[in-house]
Amino acid sequence: MPKLRAEQLGSALTKQLAPIYLVSGEEPLLIQECCDQIRAAARKHGFSERDLYHADTSFDWGQLLAAANSLSLFAEKKIIELRMPSGKPGDKGGKILQEYAESPAPDNVLLIVTEKLDSATQKSKWFKAIEDAGQHIQIWPITIAQLPRWIGLRLQSAGLRADSDAIELLVSRIEGNLLAAAQEIEKLKLLAHNNHISYELMASVVADSARYDVFGLADKALHGDARAAVKTLQGLRSEGTEPINVLWAITRDIRTLIQVSQAVAQGKHFDWAAKQAGVWEKRQPLIQAALRRLKPAHLQQLLRKANGIDKAVKGMRNAEPWDELLDLILNIAGVQSLNMHNERLSLKH
Repeated sequence: MPKLRAEQLGSALTKQLAPIYLVSGEEPLLIQECCDQIRAAARKHGFSERDLYHADTSFDWGQLLAAANSLSLFAEKKIIELRMPSGKPGDKGGKILQEYAESPAPDNVLLIVTEKLDSATQKSKWFKAIEDAGQHIQIWPITIAQLPRWIGLRLQSAGLRADSDAIELLVSRIEGNLLAAAQEIEKLKLLAHNNHISYELMASVVADSARYDVFGLADKALHGDARAAVKTLQGLRSEGTEPINVLWAITRDIRTLIQVSQAVAQGKHFDWAAKQAGVWEKRQPLIQAALRRLKPAHLQQLLRKANGIDKAVKGMRNAEPWDELLDLILNIAGVQSLNMHNERLSLKH
């Protein structure tokens, strides 16, 4: 069956309930809502019981086949939900998924939930077998450019009308966090007069719900957006995030930049070097942009600074980790706060 977009799922469910659904993507809210729609449709068809499994590295894939073959004492039909964050079932898991997909049990609906699947995974035998037998709902991220329209449609479906400047204000406050946007719209439903949302009402009720996460911080720094990166760093600190978690994400990207830079210097094509370094296609422009600013010597300097921050976090060096993380982020974003000589001196203390 062809891939479905999230907005096409509702219509497809009214026509036919597939034996297998695979929901993949990076937007938690949209993934959750798609899964809710599938579960609700399955319950209408008598699939009243639900078995939930988490496929981590220690998962026993035999449980999946056992669940599919076992008869319930309480219901004739059931939903088997498999959470597989990595999207990588391994050899054994892949064979079991392929075996199941080739002959799906009529009394079960299998719902598989994963993060974004790379192109290699989508060429695997287990994936093709599932796609042939069921439906793949691929969740694409909502870009900043698409966000005003998405929020407008969301407000409309909630029975609300909003001025364009009110929508723009909500977009600026939630910074891509769809779950925060959905929560704010629920609040607005209770407060709107005649179902109308003015700029003044939006400003008075919408909280600053920017999504502060370490990966978003790294992306902003790589992009060269120093102001947004600093705001995110401050948000992480205020939310109680441990500095070691921030440092881990930043150091990982510094090492990736060094690996790609070295391969390119040896004559390798950037696309090949990025793929070898495990850089997703979506992040490759960020890595490429950062490498235009950051030369090999500078990257080595950043890695030394990251190691120094690690020592400060562990109490092996007298320094304030958050202050040094700020300096590191600014340097990655292209703001030179320290020259190399002063940097080497600071890391000796």
